[in-house]
Amino acid sequence: MKPSYTRIKDYLIEQIEQGAFAPGDRIPAENTLAKEFGVSRMTANKAIRDLVHQGMLMRRTGSGTYVVELKAESSLFEIKNIADEIRARGGVHSSDVNRLEEVRALGDVAIFLGVQTGSRVFYSEIVHRENGVKIQLERRHVNPRLAPDYLEQDFESQTPNAILVARYPVTDVEHSVEAVHPSPQEAALLDISEREACLKVIRRSWSGELLISYTQLLHPGSRYKLNARFHTGSL
Repeated sequence: MKPSYTRIKDYLIEQIEQGAFAPGDRIPAENTLAKEFGVSRMTANKAIRDLVHQGMLMRRTGSGTYVVELKAESSLFEIKNIADEIRARGGVHSSDVNRLEEVRALGDVAIFLGVQTGSRVFYSEIVHRENGVKIQLERRHVNPRLAPDYLEQDFESQTPNAILVARYPVTDVEHSVEAVHPSPQEAALLDISEREACLKVIRRSWSGELLISYTQLLHPGSRYKLNARFHTGSL
């Protein structure tokens, strides 16, 4: 006989696969499922938690549990405007500008942006959404000599990438990717659990000899994936 929680899991999976619960829909609350299946709330919680870990569901603090949209996908080796990527998939891009200010370059920021410690640089912190779902936290430091009006831009209508690339076409990119857990602040900004596995991309972009920006991108693992394709002369 199957454990009680697997009956709830199987039911939810079947409803999702048949389209009864579509991407973005909120599923019944734990109390409701527990009552319908005659089990404890803890058992219902176990079923939901497993599906969250499998990437089929996601929890939103204070709101409930929702069916996950198909994962957004981005190329690892290309610099693309996230708004264009989303539109190409038939989605709607929107963003929340959390911070847009002048800061002092300290530590890694000064090193990676190639400026003296304590130098004045511009900083933007933006959460990007696809169809209302938060899929990326973008934190970008920009050399003000290259974009003196950066802080005056409307980043809810245009992304930093679109604005900077229009002025300085990207010729070289350096980046690293790692799996991380979000900080409490990052988890709050993305509406995810602090236990959620995330993809963190650290990227520097050049236009010729000009080092334009130093960017950190954080993606919830359950909502986003990166792909890479390259050509080589041998297998």
